[in-house]
Amino acid sequence: MTTTQSFQALFQPLPPDDPAARLILFGFRQMGARGLDDACVAHSFMTAFGKDFRRPLVLLRTLMMELSSATTGPIQIAPWCCARLTPAEAGILSVLQTCLTNERAAGLLLADLLGTRDAAGPLATATALAIAFADLGLPLGG
Repeated sequence: MTTTQSFQALFQPLPPDDPAARLILFGFRQMGARGLDDACVAHSFMTAFGKDFRRPLVLLRTLMMELSSATTGPIQIAPWCCARLTPAEAGILSVLQTCLTNERAAGLLLADLLGTRDAAGPLATATALAIAFADLGLPLGG
């Protein structure tokens, strides 16, 4: 892969003022590289949410499993330390930020990202994850 291709793949900077998006992105990248039971992700969620960390952690693990089983192709993720987003990561963050306000648009975006006609299962989990973050004081996009 050339430098130009690398830059095109990592086109969008990380959201600077959205700690929820950064936490989800860290968990997404770390679990994608190390597996669903990664201790670093659990520790990060425990640090962010305290004793209530299990609900968002289990929902992120479930979302990762559903995305991997529903997709028709690979979902490109960057290393956890990368300061830019892949198009797939940007799409997933967009789904999580949109699913509470415009479920139809989030569903279409997620179906397009996964390459399927119906993404109702992963969309329901994404919505539950966004709700869990908001309930615990760390809403996405704010």
